[in-house]
This record gives sequence, structure tokens and C-alpha cells, in this order.
Amino acid sequence: MPIKIGPLSVAPGTLESTMTEDLSPAERYAAARKRAAEQATALASFREMYDFGLDPFQIEACRALESGKGVLVAAPTGSGKTIVGEFAVHLALEQGRKCFYTTPIKALSNQKYADLCRRYGSGKVGLLTGDNSVNSDAPVVVMTTEVLRNMLYAGSQTLTGLGYVVMDEVHYLSDRFRGAVWEEVIIHLPESVTLVSLSATVSNAEEFGDWLDTVRGDTEVIVSEHRPVPLFQHVLAGRRMYDLFEEGEGQKKAVNPDLTRLARTEAARPLYRDRKRGRAMREADRERDRRSRSRVWTPGRPEVIERLDAAGLLPAITFIFSRAGCESAVQQCLYAGLRLNDEDAREEVRALVEERTASIPREDLHVLGYYEWLEGLERGIAAHHAGMLPTFKEVVEELFVRGLVKAVFATETLALGINMPARSVVLEKLVKWNGEQHADITPGEYTQLTGRAGRRGIDVEGHAVVLWQRGMSPEHLAGLAGTRTYPLRSSFRPSYNMAVNLVEQFGRHRSRELLETSFAQFQADKSVVGISRQVQRNEEGLDGYKASMTCHLGDFEEYARLRRELKDRETELARQGAAQRRAEAAVALEKLRPGDVIHVPTGKYAGLALVLDPGLPAGRTNGHRGMEYHDGPRPLVLTAERQVKRLASVDFPVPVEALERMRIPKSFNARSPQSRRDLASALRTKAGHISVERHRKQRSQAADDREIARLRTALRAHPCHGCNDREDHARWAERYYRLLRDTSQLERRIEGRTNTIARTFDRIVALLTELDYLRGNEVTEHGRRLARLYGELDLLASECLRDGVWEGLGPAELAACVSALVYESRSGDDAMAPKVPSGRAKAALGEMVRIWGRLDALEEEFRISQTEGVGQREPDLGFAWAAHMWASGKGLDEVLREVEMPAGDFVRWCKQVIDVLGQIQAAAVPEGSTVPRNARKAVEGLLRGVVAYSSVG
Repeated sequence: MPIKIGPLSVAPGTLESTMTEDLSPAERYAAARKRAAEQATALASFREMYDFGLDPFQIEACRALESGKGVLVAAPTGSGKTIVGEFAVHLALEQGRKCFYTTPIKALSNQKYADLCRRYGSGKVGLLTGDNSVNSDAPVVVMTTEVLRNMLYAGSQTLTGLGYVVMDEVHYLSDRFRGAVWEEVIIHLPESVTLVSLSATVSNAEEFGDWLDTVRGDTEVIVSEHRPVPLFQHVLAGRRMYDLFEEGEGQKKAVNPDLTRLARTEAARPLYRDRKRGRAMREADRERDRRSRSRVWTPGRPEVIERLDAAGLLPAITFIFSRAGCESAVQQCLYAGLRLNDEDAREEVRALVEERTASIPREDLHVLGYYEWLEGLERGIAAHHAGMLPTFKEVVEELFVRGLVKAVFATETLALGINMPARSVVLEKLVKWNGEQHADITPGEYTQLTGRAGRRGIDVEGHAVVLWQRGMSPEHLAGLAGTRTYPLRSSFRPSYNMAVNLVEQFGRHRSRELLETSFAQFQADKSVVGISRQVQRNEEGLDGYKASMTCHLGDFEEYARLRRELKDRETELARQGAAQRRAEAAVALEKLRPGDVIHVPTGKYAGLALVLDPGLPAGRTNGHRGMEYHDGPRPLVLTAERQVKRLASVDFPVPVEALERMRIPKSFNARSPQSRRDLASALRTKAGHISVERHRKQRSQAADDREIARLRTALRAHPCHGCNDREDHARWAERYYRLLRDTSQLERRIEGRTNTIARTFDRIVALLTELDYLRGNEVTEHGRRLARLYGELDLLASECLRDGVWEGLGPAELAACVSALVYESRSGDDAMAPKVPSGRAKAALGEMVRIWGRLDALEEEFRISQTEGVGQREPDLGFAWAAHMWASGKGLDEVLREVEMPAGDFVRWCKQVIDVLGQIQAAAVPEGSTVPRNARKAVEGLLRGVVAYSSVG
């Protein structure tokens, strides 16, 4: 259990004072001095601000910070690691310096801003996100990580006096889309800034700490595995809730045998299908039928909430890996008549909701689903996912923390940082869609999701409940629950914007060195260590083999090399000969026609055969409606033994030709034994007398090859050729060359992993030089424009500005074009072509796609690959019509109905378009350009109604 540290003063009559009285005068004096020293620290005054004692890991981290060290704190969700971040704020204010508190998402920034305002007052705290700027010159500023990265590249004056930077949820640097930003900030922060990194429990915290120590200086790594509120794991099956683990002491817990027995019994039970009614059977009937035939079933969503309520396990968060599933779950609970709030709570909910949504235009409430949402809230039930309006999500979070919403159905995004703990967490399934396929959730994801269970200071214990699914393995679930492996893996990759910013600040050589200090390169270099050791061992083995093949007559290594060259040349010629024979055989097979009599040269069906169907490859049917194959002709034949078989190229190692022609009766049926017998008899009568010439083996290419003749002559002339121990030496030489080949492969792997980031940077710089963004260490005017454009399609945006693609466009048309730079559709590649505005906007969008095609070809030429996380994806036109309509002043109801998009997604994409429009407006464009003015007007057109509303500020 964590040690609770109380007040530092010693009250008379307490146990501590009694123990002090037992000490000698010198010891009492030393203890008093120690207490006085502790009382004088910033930590002492900080602890007095809280009405609870700090845990040992918090105290250890705070002491390290006060001593001037940076810290990395890795601890479970809900353990209170943000206390360390708040201590950094406290130190900055005491020292008259600034502290930036960075978070990965705006919602978390808003939440942290509100927390710090309550503690220190709004005058000392500011907020900077993509769409909010509140008191940005305050000594304490909460911001998203991207904002700080942009400040560092721009050399912002706001950085003056910065003493501390807190990076909350620093494990986000594993995120493949945004993770690079965290590393950019860590690498580029001034040396004078103390870094506080707060992370979820990761299995390689020490490795990450070593890297921080390398790039930031002295960094203390504090890891806490202890959960302040113990977590109990359950499986809900039918009417019973099973414990996942047996009760018992020790680290290794056994799986509950009752659960194992249940899984075995259910696996043996046949799966019943109603053949008569099939899919037409109603869902309710299927559920009733399933329950009647099985002792266990997967409880429905309303039933789960009722069971948790009866067991006193609410409030609960149920994770459903689908937005539609979350909304459907709320509706199911409403239809089932669930009510988790009494009348007083309902009135409190309504009052708070009306207050928080007062700024939303009344005419938009209906289209936002406000009244259905409010009905759920009044009953204590809500959904939480990225498709919801940000305001709605914030209200759900506030009501849940207040205990006025007791059941939330959420996607996994809720697990990422939002301070919204529950008594219980429910997982419907252990499989989720990862963007490409349905995959099992990882132990790290399971830990992240279930980490929400158990509210510190409220709950004695937390509960994770997994719903029973047919085929579930209790052992697999126990593995998820018991594994704490969640390694931090860098996703850092250079970008075009990063390259020009680095070159402008540091020059090419220094920029390259900086990139080699990234965590990505640090991890790649560490992985090379094991391979390097293997190379060293191999080299020792090579020395031994070399000694063993030494010959007193001459250089046996040279002789062995000649033998190997000879063998390789003979193998290559044999391979070429085999390939040529296969090609000749394939050409001969393609000439066959139905009715040809052939002789199958080898294989199980060797002998006379009649071609029924030539089985030509796809697209080469020669007028016949036979089956088509992609791996060469596969003729269907009738053998003289009355068998109908489809042969393959392996049955024809040599070319085959028609010996005779036969008519195949139209009445022939390959499935009829009588038909086969009659036709086989006719085949034997027609061609049985024909004697087949044996295929003459062709003269070997090796016999006439000059290189082979030269090598054989050199071998016979070599002094070692006459050695009596020649073959013994040769065996050692064979081992030597085999090990040498393996060692070369390992060295190529090392080369592939060493300086990978710097090599990618070199290719990016080469492409930017080709496009005149860079000239050696000089950044051109075009490069300076690119330096101000952040985003996935930074280079495409810069090229559009350079080529004047957006000149003359109106504000709404410009908004439509810019949306293609940020929007990414959730639907697959086979989706219908999106609707786009007509006229100039359509032409400009077409030109953007053409420019992207040119850049894509250039990236291929310079070996810049999107699969490595570098390069420009194709612009997505799926939001262009929505952005155009909204910027043109259309109503929310009309826009959402037209584009069929959730309100939350619509607001999020609008804000991202606004962000990029702001960048375009600020970028250096030719004098007289209409783009900056229209970008400003487009922002004004987009920033209205639900898009403009924010709960902060």
C-alpha cells in the first residue's frame, strides 16, 4: 500500500513525538534540523495545498524536480501522476518563471485549464489550442503539443522565461499520425527548460528514460506499478458473474476453474441454426431461442446495466468499438424503460444541460439530436464518441463526474486521457476494427480501457467486466488482464515542413545530427546491438574456419573461391536451362485444341490422353469457353485409362505436340462412366499404335560456356588442386563461405537500421532542392512559405500557393479546396465519388489532384514512401461540398442532411479547415494575391453557429 505522508510538524503525545523522546539529544537535534529543512522546501508548501497525503512515487518525482532534474513518471491510469505536473506549475510560479502544460487533445487541454484556473486563478493561467486563445501571456499556459511545436519552429517570444514543460500522456509519441510532434518538442526545447514527462505504465520506461537522459540531460525515471484502487476482473455470462481469477495470494493467479469448465462445456455444445426461418427469424425470437437451448448467453445492454445497478457497480463505462453501437445502446436502454436517476437528479441534469447549451442556436438543436440526447441524460444514460458535438461530450463528462450520468457507452477514444473514472468498466468484445481488419485488442489496450475502473478516494475497489461471447477463451482473457507489456515505440519520421524549419535554424549538417538524436533512431540503434554481437561471434568463427582450411601448398581461400564461382556458374546455367524448357513447354501447351491426342511425358497420368479443354490462362481462351488460369495452361484431358483429369505445367517438363486429332462427341459427359469408357476406347483404337519418340536431352549449356572452361582450367592449374587433404580443406571452406554469407546478411540489416532517419531526411532535402525550396543551406522564399504550413499535405498546399491554383476563388470555394488538405474519409476506397462544388472550385480541386500526382511521381523517384509515414497522401474531396455549403451560409440542418455526417465530425473537420486557412493566410504569398483576404473571409464564414461555440473562454 502507498505510504500516506501527513503534516511535517510533530504534535506532542503522538507516536512520532514519543519516538523522538527516546532519541539522544544529538539525534533529536539532527531530526529537528531535517524537519526544518523539509519545511523550507517548495514541496512542503505544495503539499499543504492538498487535503490528502502524497504517494511515495509522487514525493520521489517532486523531490527530483526540485533538485533540478527532469523526470519521467510512468504510472497506471488514475494513480495521480498529474500531481507531479502540477508541482512543476507550482515551482515555476515560485521561481517567477513560465510553465507550459501540454496535452495530446483539446478536450484534455480544456479540462486541465479549468483545473488550474480553480487552483491558481484565471489571471495566472492561459489556454492555447488550435481554435482557442485565452490569456496566452500568462505564466502558466495549457496547450496542445502541436501548438508548442509550432512556437519552437517560429521562435515565438512567448518562449522567453520558460522554465518547465509538462508533457502529459507522453506515450502518445507512439501514435503513427501525430507521435512525431512529441519528439520534435523534446529535441528542440532549449536546454534551460526542465522537462516533466507523464506516461501510462509502459514496459520500456527505462529505455525511454535513457533516451531523455541523452537528449535532455539528467532525467530521473520513476515507475509505479501500484494501482491506488485494486481492480477485480469478471466475466458476465447469462445470469451469473464469474470472477476471472481464483482467490489467492501471489503474483501468478490461476484462472477460475468454473469459468474454464463453462468454456469447455459451451464449446462442446452444437451451434443450433434454424434452417426453416434463417435470417427472417426476428432478433427477439433468436435471442429467446438461444437462451432456451443454452445455459449461458451474452446479456443484452439494458440487462447488463440493470445487473450492475443491482450489484452496486454503477457508474459504469461500457466500451463499444463503434459509434453507431454507442448510440444504439442508449436507444436500447431507453426502449427498455431504464431509469437510473430520481426526480431531483433529473431536474439537476436539465438545469446544467440548458446552461451549458445556451449558446447553441435554438434552430440547430433538433438536427443535433438534442432532445433525444437530453432524455437519455435525464435518465442517467449517455453515449460518448468522436461523432458527437464537442459541447455534448463535455456535458456528458461533467455529469458523469458529478454522478448524474451513471451509464456511459463509449468508443475507446474516451480511454485516452480524459479524467472520467468509473466504478466499473464493461467490455462487450475483445475484438475491434483497427482501420484495416478486425483484430484482437492488445494487452496494452486492455490495460488502458480497464484502467478507468476505480475512483480514487471514492471506491474501495474497481471492477472490469467482460461480456461472455461464444468461443471465448478464459486463458486468453487472463493473459490480457495479467500482461503489463505496453512498449513505447517511436513513430518519428521527418516531414517537408520539419526539413525546411530545421535547415533554416541549424543548416543541413546540424539538422541531420539533430534527427539522429530522435527516439526512433535511439531504438533502431539499440536493436542493432544484438545483431552486432552476433556479427562479432560470426567473425570469430570465420577466423577459426580460415585456420582450418589452410593448405601448405598455396592459398586455399583463393582455390575455394574458384570452386564456389564454378558451382554458382553451373547452377545459374542449369536454372536458365530449366526456365527455357518450361517456357517452351508452356508455348507448346498453348497450341493445343480440344480433340488433340497427346502423350503426357511424365507423372501419375503419363501416356496417351485426349485434350477436352486446353485450360488456357486468363484472357487467352482462343475462342473456347474453358476455365481460365493465371499460372499457365492447365489442359483437361481424358486418359487411355478412362480418367478425366486437369493437368498442370509440372506434368510437361518438355514440349508436347498433337500426335493425332479426334472428334469429341457433343453428347460426351465427363461425369458419365459409360461416356468416358467409350471415348477412351476410341482413343486407344485411334492412337494406340503410334510410337512416341523419346524426347532427346539437349546438350548442356555448361559444355560450351567459356566462363566455366576458364574456371576449370584455373582450378586444375592452382597449387592446392594437388593437395592430398584437398576435400577436407574444402569442407572447412564451405562452412567458411556459408558463415560469411550469413554475416553479410546481418551487416546489411545493421546498415538498414543505422542512420535510417538521417537517410530519409537526405532524400526529403534532395526533393526539396529539386523543387527550389532549398539551395544548400539556404531556404528560398518558397521554403519559408512551406515552413509556415503544418499538416499532412504541407508540400501540396505550398505548391498550390506557388502555382496560384487558389487565386480568384471566393471564400466558400477556397474553404472547399482547403478541406481536401485535411479531410480523410472513414469509408473505403470503393465508396462513391464525392459531390463537389461546380465552377472554379471544381477546376481548382482537379488541379490540386494533378499537382499531387506530379508530387507522387517525384516522391517515387526520390524513394520517399508513404508506407514509412513520409510523403503526401492523395487529397480527399469528401468534405469539399460540406465546407462550401457551410462557408456559403447554409443552415446546419441542410448541410448535415446533404452530407450525411455526424455533427461532431462536421465540427471537427470545420475547425481543422479553419486552422489550415489561418496558416495559408499567414504564409508568405506574392503581393497582390487574393488568397490571404479570402482565407480570412472563409474563416469568418466557417466560424459560426455550432462551430464557433466553445465552452472555454
